[in-house]
Amino acid sequence: MKEAGRAECGGKALFEDLDFPSDDTSLVSDSSTPIAKLQGDITWLRPQEICQSPALFPDDINLGHAKQGLLGDCWFLCACTFLLKRKHLLNKVLPPDQPQWGDSRYRGSFQFSFWQQGHWTEVTIDDRLPCINSTLCFSRCHSPTAFWVALLEKAYAKLHGSYERLWAGQVSEALVDLTGGVAERWSLGESEEERRQEQDSDQVRRRRLDLDLLYPVKDECALSCSTHSSPGGASELGQYHALTVMEWLDVKTVSGSKVLLLRIRNPWGRCCWGGAWMGSGVGWKSVDPVSALDLQARVAEGEFWLDETKFLSQFDDVTVGYPINDEGHLKSIYTGNLLTHNHQLAGRWMKGHSAGGSRNSSSYGSNSKFWLKVCERGEVLVSLLQHRKWRNTEKSPLEEESNNTPHQHYQAIALHMWKVEKRRFNLNRMLNKPPCASTHCHAYEREVVLHGQLEPGYYLLIPSTYQPGAEARFLIRVFSSTSTSLSALKCPAPSLPLTTDGEWETSYFRGSWVEGKTAGGSRNFLSHWQNPCFPFTVCDESAVTSGVNVRITLHQSRPDTDLHPIAFHIYKYPEGESEQTLPRDDDPAASCVPHCYTQDVSLACCLPPGAYTIVPSTYQPDCSANFTLSLARRIHRKVVKSQERLGSAIQEISHISVMQS
Repeated sequence: MKEAGRAECGGKALFEDLDFPSDDTSLVSDSSTPIAKLQGDITWLRPQEICQSPALFPDDINLGHAKQGLLGDCWFLCACTFLLKRKHLLNKVLPPDQPQWGDSRYRGSFQFSFWQQGHWTEVTIDDRLPCINSTLCFSRCHSPTAFWVALLEKAYAKLHGSYERLWAGQVSEALVDLTGGVAERWSLGESEEERRQEQDSDQVRRRRLDLDLLYPVKDECALSCSTHSSPGGASELGQYHALTVMEWLDVKTVSGSKVLLLRIRNPWGRCCWGGAWMGSGVGWKSVDPVSALDLQARVAEGEFWLDETKFLSQFDDVTVGYPINDEGHLKSIYTGNLLTHNHQLAGRWMKGHSAGGSRNSSSYGSNSKFWLKVCERGEVLVSLLQHRKWRNTEKSPLEEESNNTPHQHYQAIALHMWKVEKRRFNLNRMLNKPPCASTHCHAYEREVVLHGQLEPGYYLLIPSTYQPGAEARFLIRVFSSTSTSLSALKCPAPSLPLTTDGEWETSYFRGSWVEGKTAGGSRNFLSHWQNPCFPFTVCDESAVTSGVNVRITLHQSRPDTDLHPIAFHIYKYPEGESEQTLPRDDDPAASCVPHCYTQDVSLACCLPPGAYTIVPSTYQPDCSANFTLSLARRIHRKVVKSQERLGSAIQEISHISVMQS
């Protein structure tokens, strides 16, 4: 049916995707997974070559759910199940009215859209699908004539570079890629971090699942569960397998009490549970027979009921996807409120520039910073999402993987937030205070989330990696119920050592020499004391005992062709004297002289603790000019006990089970 590399249908050429060809290059990337063994055994067939009457969706929607094949992408299929329950989200990923088989407009291609780092990306594929013995070998629908799952899986594989790259992942990642929303992963068990007894005031511990918390959105949110080992009740469940929670409800028992039941779908397409609520299990005897028959009738192929106690004990974590309404607005899983305002900004951690590491590091303040302005009290959700990095791919020097991360794709990231009274503030002093909100630790996850009710005002957001110098791109997203704004904070970067010479606190002052008023000239003139004065103190800190602890730079704002000779003196106030009493008869504690015809003059010195003032001057009186004075003091940074902890590397879901016919 092929001629000159093109397939034909009714005499018309069918599309063949040369960017994602039907060969082993689309199947594997580095032969690191079991599907590498399939090379040479795969044939690529179009749906009309697999069955007589192919369609995207079956008439019975229950037969349209995904059924996992030989590819370990149960994490992706759980997100596909949620799409099938929300038509407006499915239409975004798979635009409707595309020509199908039997349509005169059909040309063998389909278009899909995926959300990637803040934008929807279109992916076009041909409909040649990997098969073994004329049967789809990867994911498919329960109906053998429906192909939306197989085609969506191929488009997602093309987006990632190969089918092999879908082998393992997190349900949360797939949910975000397929909806453009937000998903959170919650632990069902007690993590190692939670077992520790330290309770830091700036630490927000990871929330554990509380189904009552999700009640306002129980019928709208996506809920998936996963196991990291083989639980006793699910003998077939292998390691790192994900399943979908289709619904959960309170059921009244014959004794008058209530039991919470969850209906769970296994992507393998067959039941894998043998508990009290299976078939004619003993659990149903405690429920009214009419209710029992109704609930049992809801179970489709691959589904089973489970009570809350077993659910919480047999699974390790859950993933909760935020609902998205028809207008595209996120709905809070905590309150059910619509988060109608949203913003996003991209950023990157660059070594030597904006990759300052965690709060354990003195270079933390060099991380990228963002302003969040909250106009009125409301619910706010802030997400930090990093780019995924692939192994064995060509990278720019910026994107080379770090050797100090135990996770192959992600850096350990965290997000901290401080409330500030005004936009001008002392950064170092603020960073020594506990943040008003923070993620529970630096986590090896693609996305971490902060949530809370915020009062009006300005908030400083600082995203960070755990290790200083770790590089990655990221996206900050803000969703809120009230008006907010998000902007990047641009602040001067003083040329001070960040690690080898302690930590520095820098202040900037602007002043002017005005003829007849504040242009007093040098110490040779009695009018010298009319010059502007800038008081400061050197604190008695144990860490500041020797070496340079003060750096001062005076910059005049005049063109190079019309410079004044400038300099400055530093005077120490006598102990117990007020700052209004200048020590006119005493020599300066330090001086930057002689006066020089230059834009900048600087002095680095060591001053003992006490109160001082800086007096900048021109050599002659009555020389008018504007100037800027920068004062950097070496400080002792207070230690915050148990500042930052490193989370364990996340386990990617990848288990497969060969289909039983």
